[in-house]
Amino acid sequence: MPKPDCRQLLAELSSYLEGEASPELCREIERHLAGCPNCQAVVDTLGKTISLYHTLPEEDVPDEARRRLWRVLHLDLPPR
Repeated sequence: MPKPDCRQLLAELSSYLEGEASPELCREIERHLAGCPNCQAVVDTLGKTISLYHTLPEEDVPDEARRRLWRVLHLDLPPR
């Protein structure tokens, strides 16, 4: 497998952080991260953001705000 450049790394970042990337891809990404401080900063920041998101309590969205959001997104409102 060719060494991933920054763009390729970012394309595979979700699967890497979620533990879904192949072991070979993980090794290549980790090699790239070892030599690329910019990608390392992106991965660290995204990892911390995901971690913080999972620690926050789930908030209830008021019904009117929920309806407006779905309408703006042109989606059918799912049942509660």
